[in-house]
Formats: sequence, C-alpha cells, structure tokens
Amino acid sequence: MKTYQNKVVLVTGAGSGIGKASALAFGREGASVIVSDINEDAGMKTVVAIKNCFGEATFIKCDVSKDLEVKNLIESSIKKYGKIDCAFNNAGIEEHSTSTLECTEETWTKILDTNLKSVWLCLKYEILSMLKTGGGSIVNCSSIAGLVGFPNIPAYVASKHGVIGLTEATSLEFAKKNIRVNSVCPGPIHTPMLERLSKEQEKELAEKDPMGRIGTPEEIAETVLWLCSDKASYITGQSMAIDGGWVVQ
Repeated sequence: MKTYQNKVVLVTGAGSGIGKASALAFGREGASVIVSDINEDAGMKTVVAIKNCFGEATFIKCDVSKDLEVKNLIESSIKKYGKIDCAFNNAGIEEHSTSTLECTEETWTKILDTNLKSVWLCLKYEILSMLKTGGGSIVNCSSIAGLVGFPNIPAYVASKHGVIGLTEATSLEFAKKNIRVNSVCPGPIHTPMLERLSKEQEKELAEKDPMGRIGTPEEIAETVLWLCSDKASYITGQSMAIDGGWVVQ
C-alpha cells in the first residue's frame, strides 16, 4: 500500500515550485490532494498533472492571508473529502531587496500577511478540523532565512523567523492531541522565486552552498512527505534545514 493511501492532504501554494512538487509527491503516494493557490490556472495544472498519474486531486482557490477564504478552504475540503489528515502550509512570497530603513509599511504588511499571518490562519482552521477526527500532521514552510539573518530583506526574514516560533508554540499546544506541527527551512531552491534572479546571482548562490549547487523542489517535497508520515511519529516542533549545509558553515 502507498504511504498516503486513504489520506487527505492539503497543500497551499501548490501551483508552482515546492508546493507543486509536494502536491505531486503526495498524489503519487496515494493521497487525495487538495491543491490550493491564489492562481487558478497554475493550481488547475497541478490537479491535471496529479490526475494524469492516476491520482486524486481537487483545486480550491484561496488567498491564504484572508480569514474567510481560509475558513472556506477548510470547510470546502471537508465537504469534498470528509477530513484533512495532513497539511503543508507552503504559500509565500519573496521581498525585493531593500534595507530595513527603506522598507515601506505596505511591503512589511504584505510580506507578513502572506508569509506569517497565513500560516496562523491555516493552522487555526486545520487544527480545528483535525481535533474532530482524531489528529493529524502539519508542516509549515519557513526558510533558512528563518534560522539565520540575511541583509536587505527585513520583512521576509522576520516572517520566516515568525513561522518557526509559531510552529514551536502550536506544536506544544497540541502535542497531546495527536497533532504534530513541524516546519521545513529550504535553502536556495530552483523555484519561480529563484528564477527571477539573474544568472550571475544564481551562480553566486550555488557557489556559497557547501554542496556547490542549488536544491530542487522535489528534495523539499520528500522531506515534507516524511515529516507528515507515521515514520516521523515522534517528531514535533522541529524546523528542519534542507539547504546543502548552508546554515552550519
């Protein structure tokens, strides 16, 4: 039997990058996948890709920074599949390089709402549903920028550090309720965010990595699947760096 046979899994930001790779991996392992993204066209392409591999998936559009939309996402998921066993709260955006002094209130609010407030909202409604069905496993997407500082992206760094703090706090609240909450902290990964960099910037990132390369979305997806699975049943409140050794150098 496949690892996620008879399981229902929600993935936000599943239209591209790490979210898409994770949704495809969950589908490959037998899960019924709820594909959520603010971009309907991208999300539907992920659904089609899962179904083309004989998996089960459905798309639900959601702006994860909006309370009512997240509530509707969870309610619609329950209506469709009856439960949510696992969730990967992955949706997020990057910040254009700017100093702390030049960062605007608009930028700060947008980054924190999309990257941190959204994780809190998703956790809130996912956990409420999991408490009714006996438990579950949740993985949040932070970043190595949640573990160490980087200059000139103050809002992004603050949001990703916040995801780790929220992960730790929430994991303690629900550890005895059979709900595990962890986070992954990707290093430089080949995603649409990274593709917006110049070739020279991309080369510099690869050279700074101890492994001398940039990671793939699939490498993050495999870790997410493991953390959500029963194979990681004694792990909660942890933030795992998947970065080729970046943060330990």
